[in-house]
Amino acid sequence: MRYYTALVHHDEGSAYGLTFPDLPGAFAAADTWDDIPAAAAEALDLWFEDQPDVAGASIDDIRARPDVAEELAAGASLMPVPYIPADTATERVNVTLERSLLRAIDETAKARKMTRSSFLASAARRELSGVGV
Repeated sequence: MRYYTALVHHDEGSAYGLTFPDLPGAFAAADTWDDIPAAAAEALDLWFEDQPDVAGASIDDIRARPDVAEELAAGASLMPVPYIPADTATERVNVTLERSLLRAIDETAKARKMTRSSFLASAARRELSGVGV
């Protein structure tokens, strides 16, 4: 999993705006603070559809940039964003779980009309990145 730093802007009465200093042209908007992880993940997915794979700079390097320092002085904030690249290839794995936990997983997955695998993948993605699928 990689991390990219988002510069979060927010003016009273408007949505949160996100830009990524490492990724020119990558941006997102979120209505609430809690919506930022999903908006950021979508923006990163879209950016990497047509752009080369690049490593994110450290938050200290980002903070040291004059353009970012100016934005921070004007009230913006920095947020590290975990990113799991979109990859539809699947891989079979063997896991061991407590029987009662497995029953609870299966019941919940069935109630949500999901497979066990899709439920576990969704739960893992949410835990790792704060974004549900």
